[in-house]
Amino acid sequence: MSDVILKSSSLCGRVTVPPSKSDVHRAIICAALAKGVSRISPVAFSEDISATIDCIKALGAEVTNDGDGIIVDSRKIFSVDKAVLDCRESGSTVRFFIPVAAAGGVQAVFIGHGRLPERPLNVYEELLPKHGVKCITEGGLPFEIKGNLTAGRYELTGSISSQFITGLLFALPTLSGESVIHLTSPLQSKGYIDMTLDVMKRFGVVVECTDGDYYIKGGQKYKPCEYKTEGDWSQAAFFLAGGAISGDVTVEGVRRNSYQGDKEIVSLLKRFGAQIEQGDDYVTCRKSDLKGIDIDAAQIPDLVPILAVCGAFAQGTTRIYNAQRVRLKESDRLLAISEGLTAIGAKISQTSDGLVTEGSEIVSKGKAEGFNDHRIVMSMAIAALRSTGEITVTDRESIAKSYPDFFEDYNSLGGKSV
Repeated sequence: MSDVILKSSSLCGRVTVPPSKSDVHRAIICAALAKGVSRISPVAFSEDISATIDCIKALGAEVTNDGDGIIVDSRKIFSVDKAVLDCRESGSTVRFFIPVAAAGGVQAVFIGHGRLPERPLNVYEELLPKHGVKCITEGGLPFEIKGNLTAGRYELTGSISSQFITGLLFALPTLSGESVIHLTSPLQSKGYIDMTLDVMKRFGVVVECTDGDYYIKGGQKYKPCEYKTEGDWSQAAFFLAGGAISGDVTVEGVRRNSYQGDKEIVSLLKRFGAQIEQGDDYVTCRKSDLKGIDIDAAQIPDLVPILAVCGAFAQGTTRIYNAQRVRLKESDRLLAISEGLTAIGAKISQTSDGLVTEGSEIVSKGKAEGFNDHRIVMSMAIAALRSTGEITVTDRESIAKSYPDFFEDYNSLGGKSV
């Protein structure tokens, strides 16, 4: 992979971020389960979204590009007896599809690349054999399933990745009996589950939630629909942070009433002291004198790297905690952002479950490792806005995982990257 060279600059202007990756993943899977023809738009073909599209095709669906979106014809879904599902580096894809393929009775082998084969799947390895599915794995990927998923009671801890819960929520309504997902501890990343339930409802499937348990009526039918996706708050966070640190940025296409948990970036930047203006589908953030804050990251793990960058430029101390799960992402993100910011002179240290930063006005020139992690590379690009010289970050191409056009948009706002 190549490096990206970044220079001090200010971000000013308006930008429309890509459609929410989380929203598009979910819509594609619901369309696949609808056994009809649906249109989803807009769609940005990041590596992760392409992985999900390839997986529904491997299960028998047909997908065609249609302007700014895709048409999903799922009338032949689960028409295959066996399939190999290449999830590339997408944790969402593999965790969503394991129970979905099992519900369809497909003997499937899941493979992946990068750090994905190392990411844990033990939740399914322990849970699915109790419900009719044999799991064959030596830990992580490749992960093979055989058998037909059955309805019943599923017990999980709420501290696991919400992706496991989402995968079960997609699959269980299609089974013949009633099911319940019982969480044995408080749910983390609740926003992602709320989004899942909302997308399912738009495709005609309803799940009842009572006292933290999810009650799922069997025999439900997903219905094809025309689905409009929304802008990605996770990606918006980078440019809004850039506005707070060095500029005046308006991000368009992000809904105030979104179920995305990462819309929390708005209230967090306000707490830092940023000047924020928000409408129904836009947010403006202007350069401000930031002050350190304490942040509970349990519900917003994907924001941790860019929040650490904000802390690096906020007067005083910023503490991020309840973030231990981000050590299991595309990289160990606590380590990655800590080492990246340290390499350019920021004052940051790791704790067992988070980060502590001591803010300063600027950072120095230097070279930082991108750790082949899209969110680390994009976060370091925002940190470079207030540097004294050139900053080099490795693994530029990793942004293709979620936001291939990030540096084009960054430069269009006045950023300096080559």
